[in-house]
Amino acid sequence: METYSIEISKKNLKRINKNIWADVYVDARLTINDQRYDIRIGLRGNQLRKHKKKSYHIIFEQPHLMDGHHEIHLNAEYKDPSLIRNKLSFDFFQKIGVLAPESRHIRLLINGEKQGIYLAIESFDQYFLKRKNLPEGSIYYATNDDANFSLYTPEGYLKKSLMDGYTTKYSYQTHEHLKNMLIIINTYPDETFREEIQKILDVGKYLRWLAGVVCTQNFDGFIHNYALYHNSATQLFEISPWDYDGSWGRNLHGEPLGLEFVPIKGYNTLTARLLEIEQFKQMYRGILESILQEQFTISTIQPQIDELQSEILPYLQKDPYIKKRRKKFLKERDFILQFIEKRNKFLREQLDSLY
Repeated sequence: METYSIEISKKNLKRINKNIWADVYVDARLTINDQRYDIRIGLRGNQLRKHKKKSYHIIFEQPHLMDGHHEIHLNAEYKDPSLIRNKLSFDFFQKIGVLAPESRHIRLLINGEKQGIYLAIESFDQYFLKRKNLPEGSIYYATNDDANFSLYTPEGYLKKSLMDGYTTKYSYQTHEHLKNMLIIINTYPDETFREEIQKILDVGKYLRWLAGVVCTQNFDGFIHNYALYHNSATQLFEISPWDYDGSWGRNLHGEPLGLEFVPIKGYNTLTARLLEIEQFKQMYRGILESILQEQFTISTIQPQIDELQSEILPYLQKDPYIKKRRKKFLKERDFILQFIEKRNKFLREQLDSLY
């Protein structure tokens, strides 16, 4: 497991920890394999900021890129007793044909002091597109639950702007593509919607993403925790997952979830409109049925769980924040495998609702 070593002045370290809700970034230096980088560093996440073990957002200054990355995210995975739910999710989405970030576990040192095991996650930005040899395109983050593809907030209030809930990560063209898609979703009658949505959204990839969220049972994943990428070559939107520590049978607080907590059809305005169209509903059924048979199975996922646990276990006792969680960490293997078995069965039984 690779080691990331950060050197930061006491003054700057105090600044970023003084007010955890302020987006304060300070200068620091990061060393990876004897290669030094001048960086800007700040805290990341929403719920993550409350935890004793902080998560960090790193921006590379000099040199500007690290192996093609301008930014990386270091997630503490503090509330996930398995430490692997995020990575397991991103890798799962990649296997089912959805754009998703790469991630790997690392050890973190700050001023020589052990901070423990972290998950280094690549940023979904213009550099991500370059690394994947994808066409340029605008990228939007769904930064709060107003990103529900509706004209109304989840509380039922009319939004002030169509862009409510979204933060522009990379602007390649105007925002009119996203605004136009939201208008189509919310105002077009079914037959016109069926024709027009296919001109601005990669429906097949969206339904694969939907199946991924439903399988992994990320309750927050439908109206939050995703990114939209407008592919300039196809002129279609694609969707990518983000923040999946609350998944595979547990919520973001690490508490167990019932199998029925996330329905087979998920929830948000775009999904509801798509599944009202017979053509798209049957497309989704076929995608989900295939995933339940081939990718979302114990035989497919167990080897990765075993590999990740074997990689992490030798370093668990050296993590000052979670070193007493060894037994719970080991039990998570069976917890996740039982979740896969039961969730797979539950979703298979629900497939008839898609007829």
